[in-house]
Amino acid sequence: MPRVVAIFVFAVALLPLAVPVQAQAPDILNSGRRIMYAERMLPDERIVLDGVLDEPVWARATSAGEFVQQDPVLGATPTERTEVRIAFNRTHLYMGVICFDSEPDKLAGNTSKRDEFLSADDRFMWTMDTFLNQQTGYFFEMNPAGLMADALMGPGGSNNREWDGIWNARVRQSEIGWVIEIDIPFRTLAFDPNAPAWGINFQRTVRRKSEELLWTGYQRNQGLRRMANAGLLVGLSDVSAGRGFEVKPYLAGYLDTPGGGGPRKTEADIGLDAAYNITPSLRAVGTVNTDFAETEVDQRRVNLTRFPLFFPEKRTFFLDGSTFYDFPNNVFFSRRIGLVEGNPQRILGGGKLTGQVGSNDLGALYVRTAEDEGALGEDFLVGRWRRRVLQQSYFGAIYTNRATRDQTEMPTRQTLGVDMRLATSTFRGNKNLEFTGYWVANTTEDNAGDSAAWQLRVNYPNDIWDSSLSVQEVQPNYAPALGFTPRSDYRRYFSELRWNPRPNEHPVIRRFSFGVMPFLLTDRQNRMESASGNIQAFRLEMHSGDSFDVSVDPSYERLPEDFEISDGITLPGGSDYHFTRYKISANTANRRVVAFRPQAEWGSFYSGTRQEYQIDVDIRPRPGLRVNTSYEYNAVDLAQGSFDTKLLRVAVDTQFSPFMYLVNNIQYDSVSRVLGWQSRYRWIVRPGNDVFVVYTHNWVNDFDSLDAGRSGYRTLDRRTAAKVVFTKRF
Repeated sequence: MPRVVAIFVFAVALLPLAVPVQAQAPDILNSGRRIMYAERMLPDERIVLDGVLDEPVWARATSAGEFVQQDPVLGATPTERTEVRIAFNRTHLYMGVICFDSEPDKLAGNTSKRDEFLSADDRFMWTMDTFLNQQTGYFFEMNPAGLMADALMGPGGSNNREWDGIWNARVRQSEIGWVIEIDIPFRTLAFDPNAPAWGINFQRTVRRKSEELLWTGYQRNQGLRRMANAGLLVGLSDVSAGRGFEVKPYLAGYLDTPGGGGPRKTEADIGLDAAYNITPSLRAVGTVNTDFAETEVDQRRVNLTRFPLFFPEKRTFFLDGSTFYDFPNNVFFSRRIGLVEGNPQRILGGGKLTGQVGSNDLGALYVRTAEDEGALGEDFLVGRWRRRVLQQSYFGAIYTNRATRDQTEMPTRQTLGVDMRLATSTFRGNKNLEFTGYWVANTTEDNAGDSAAWQLRVNYPNDIWDSSLSVQEVQPNYAPALGFTPRSDYRRYFSELRWNPRPNEHPVIRRFSFGVMPFLLTDRQNRMESASGNIQAFRLEMHSGDSFDVSVDPSYERLPEDFEISDGITLPGGSDYHFTRYKISANTANRRVVAFRPQAEWGSFYSGTRQEYQIDVDIRPRPGLRVNTSYEYNAVDLAQGSFDTKLLRVAVDTQFSPFMYLVNNIQYDSVSRVLGWQSRYRWIVRPGNDVFVVYTHNWVNDFDSLDAGRSGYRTLDRRTAAKVVFTKRF
């Protein structure tokens, strides 16, 4: 432990001596990166978003063309031409994109839902590094159906796809292909007004040809999201984010109907978010009576492990700017705020500060929750800082504080941590190499100590060879009050080695993959608790998008205590288990009208055997309609008893336009025996102004009712929620 702390102290002492990113800014234009120029609009010029580039400014703007193939033939000339132009005035950035296509009737544009993953469609994507720091940025994506998607990119590859920027666009298909016209207000972006340029890059996917085209950074160990490999957008000057003030009030109404014939409950609520851009790069947000009526339902999973499952954050207030709070090992997990055992707790208010000051990334968060149905009223505080150095590296710190207003019930719990990342994309020419580490500790109620965790990791993430090596220790009393910690009291040694050869210009096969990912987990007395071989024996990827996998996982588990794996079935503590699992899976390309993803896993499991079968089916009968069905079945036969589990999900996604959609999500699992249905309607009246209507209905499969001759399902609860959100910017 002292040795690990010493490593961090030494690293932190050296890093401030490094030249920060901004000091290299005057030479950036001579760095050899590709350059495109933004065209300033005349004072009286206007752009009408209609997908037709007929305004005079588009004729004057310089095109960023000459894309290069990344796949299937590295470095080849694209089979379809792409042109990108950028124009701007004082308050808005505009993009005009022409995706030429020799067979426009074969364009794939199946979905228009906001922020949907485009694994089946043609698409155009771009990234912008508005601080020219090569570590953070914005991601945007569109398809021929007019879908708009966006995300925030943080250091180390973190990605917040739930961020919804306020921007607008239109798409028009024609005999030449498809054309995009985009309007991004500068007040949607945080940026450095003194930067000599922005980092920028573009990527296009021609789905029917499985062709990936990039403007720059086309090497397979580079890519769109690595901003160190981006080009430069120059010419932006005298731009404004407005007064920087934004208000977002909401009005919500609820109708709750409990099961068993209880009384209905109606409720109306009002709240407000307000934001102010202190500088173009630093944003403050305050919230009063925060509400999450529009939040999507969590996807259910069956847990056959001894440890809790991780569910991602989906609430908009916590997702906005979340990359500024990223810290390894989920030291800050925002679902610890306002959710008690999965049930929402009313948030009275709070505020946060996110952004950049010079070479520093800053994040500060404060939230107060109400005393609600037995839940303690609490105050939450998070502070995060990162100092960017050496172009792609940083060191930083985090602090969290969780305090109940009644200290007799629960004392204040605090966490403090430091972390660092040293990275380069020029190792041995153009290879990526990363070294990361962190140390974090929390207070304990009785000051018992042994409440720290640390990790050191070296990573070589490249195309043909991909490898990593890490060591981690978590002490027995480590339990950050605002973190997610599935287990404690262990040391973990992990390594990964993958070989991904690509046959030269093979007409069918894109690449093979072979790998091993062994790990060893011991207690702090070096007694082995878990081990896994995790061997990827074979993986085949084809140009069509189809793939096939075979893997073997020899494993070891020692149970330190009894483990109730199912009702009435307990594996005894103090036992050792050796078992081997085999898995075969296949994927048909998502671009197909019907796409299948079957998977079979079998072999020994603790004291017996386990067979697992999964099937996922995507059906796209027409553009704007997607039906996804997934089914998972486990048959477990142990010396202590046998049981099975079933999990079914059905999602019907209907898109009426890029600004209106309806999603019906049905889930059932045999463990809880709960059948749930959520219907979620969203209408984007205009970007920033939304209408949501959400209906939720849960039934329980009550076996006792079968004896009475009833159906076996009874209503647990029903809820209808409607929410209107309005955004006004000044």
